[in-house]
Amino acid sequence: MAATKSIPGSMSVIVQKFGGTSVANLERIRNAALRTKSEYDSGNNVVVVVSAMAGTTNQLVQWTGQAAELHDTREYDAVVSAGEQITAGLFAVILQEMGIPARSWLGWQLPIRTDSAHGSARIQEIDVQAIQQRFEERQIAVIAGFQGLSVDNRITTLGRGGTDTSAVAFATALKAERCDIFTDVDGIYTSDPRIVTRARKLDKITYEEMLELASLGAKVLQTRSVELAMNYGVRLQVLSSFNDTPGTFVVDEDEIVEKKIVSGIAYSRDEAKITLRRVADRPGIAAAVFGPLADANINVDMIVQNISQSDKSTDLTFTVTRSHLERAVAVLEKARPEIDYEELKADEDVTKVSVIGVGMRSHVGVAKRMFATLAERGINIQVISTSEIKVSVLIEEEYTELALRALHTAYGLDDG
Repeated sequence: MAATKSIPGSMSVIVQKFGGTSVANLERIRNAALRTKSEYDSGNNVVVVVSAMAGTTNQLVQWTGQAAELHDTREYDAVVSAGEQITAGLFAVILQEMGIPARSWLGWQLPIRTDSAHGSARIQEIDVQAIQQRFEERQIAVIAGFQGLSVDNRITTLGRGGTDTSAVAFATALKAERCDIFTDVDGIYTSDPRIVTRARKLDKITYEEMLELASLGAKVLQTRSVELAMNYGVRLQVLSSFNDTPGTFVVDEDEIVEKKIVSGIAYSRDEAKITLRRVADRPGIAAAVFGPLADANINVDMIVQNISQSDKSTDLTFTVTRSHLERAVAVLEKARPEIDYEELKADEDVTKVSVIGVGMRSHVGVAKRMFATLAERGINIQVISTSEIKVSVLIEEEYTELALRALHTAYGLDDG
């Protein structure tokens, strides 16, 4: 994505992103606008990026599906992008009512250039010249997030949660001092506080840790937005729209002096397990299994293979998202003659639990502690996957809460 030159003058640029719950009705939009006014009154140039009002996008998606099950994705984007347009206009009107010069902008008006992958487009370039000119007039830009313009001048959308990416992209292009992500939570926690009552809010977390948390089930930030912030060094702050407490900063690892071994425990219930029993153990079998799944745009996550004693067959277990399970089973059943497996078993009653921390790079025994903690609680591990800063396991869904609380305690996260 192309970035522009720094904004002239001494005033800092602050990008504020407000999610759907933060702008769910006029009262909440007014509350959000007061946050913007405060930043503006401090002498900063402010760009506001807004989501659709809570529930609006879901309704638009539902209507599109009811209109035609196999709809034109270009028209889908035209419909579902409308929610952000409404919010941006209302937000600008409310700021104007407060005596603050403001103007709403849609993706095509700047423009925000994207590729042509309708429904999941990627930003390629943002023209911020018009916004820079309005800064000279001390005008606030209120921008409809989640949307852009393709090379053939069609409206595109960036995928669910894409307003986060819009906000980070503007922070990058405008060389913003920081990008504030306002949500219905007041920061990033060591685990889900709804389950783990002793979960604590973090003051800071690294980009890498946040990226793992976002990809492993934490819904606070969209994964692509964290990737973009990490690539361009954008300082993110996640904070609540509904109280004035400080949030959590997402920063470079160098900014965190004392790194904990484990920073957080994440989980995802959006998992399904597939096991192929007695698959012929021969060269090319992995390609025969995972090739058709890839062709069907089905992402495979955790994988484990067991070799039988006869060395002539193997059991292959892997996970997909629950929404892809039915399609994955259909693909594998169609490919059964080429794969040559004896039985296919599918299981939706599973959860992926992960421990994450950049401190793992310099400490041993993290996985051992996880496995021992779960074993002490009688929790069986079905699949394991690891990376440099995380260990993930698949367990039975009914043990999710017990596992999260036990691991949170085992890694010393209860005490701060």
